[in-house]
Amino acid sequence: MTIMAVAAPASPFAQQLKHWRTRRRISQLDLAISAETSQRYLSFLEQGRSHPGRTMVVRLAESLGLSLRERNTLLLAAGYAPAFPESALDAPELGPVRHALDTILQGHLPYPAVVTRPYGVLVAANPAFEMLAEGCAPELFEAPLNVLRLALHPDGLARRVINLPEWGRHITDSLRNRAARSPDPTLDALIAELDGYLPPVDPGPHHLGFAVPLRLRRPGGELRLITTLTSFATATDITLAELHLEAFLPADQATSDYLHSRFATS
Repeated sequence: MTIMAVAAPASPFAQQLKHWRTRRRISQLDLAISAETSQRYLSFLEQGRSHPGRTMVVRLAESLGLSLRERNTLLLAAGYAPAFPESALDAPELGPVRHALDTILQGHLPYPAVVTRPYGVLVAANPAFEMLAEGCAPELFEAPLNVLRLALHPDGLARRVINLPEWGRHITDSLRNRAARSPDPTLDALIAELDGYLPPVDPGPHHLGFAVPLRLRRPGGELRLITTLTSFATATDITLAELHLEAFLPADQATSDYLHSRFATS
């Protein structure tokens, strides 16, 4: 009788390491160089034939560009304690951050600005957000308020967006790129929901790709807004690292004048 050896399944760390390297489309050689190790050792790690030290796990996670949450997961898979805390947003240690965010929001007036958590959940907004929320169905404001749903739902801001097909897909394409980089079933479900709200789009010869201003109907005219999206790249707390600040800016003088007339501070 012949006894055949059966290879042991790869360890959780080995599986995750190979998954992330493949997802990032990085060769073993390039990742090894970036993490300051050898391709042979990296191959052994992916096969489960070697076990990394904590410092190596951190270097690999950094080289792969993982989020803080993903880095913690990789550390746990290797048998190490997480490196990054996840504080409640109302925790005392994040008090200075909350104050700084409030200052930024107020300082952006008379233009709208919001702070969101993952999946578009609203954390805070300045008074000019009222201009975007006008006329939206009350049920869209039920907690937790999702600004992405509020923006694209037929009973939300979408009914006032002149260029909804283009602007809406600017939003969903951005989310789709994020999901491609870091797979997330919850995000996939949200993208599918938002896509379902959008009418077909024909890009045409004058399509500007990512450069899609928001064009809003208003009594007596049109508002044109561009946006900036800021994340806290140097944060060491998961909660803070996952926040996004979206600030709207006028794309023309008429929009600037209108917003100053409504929301300018004394």
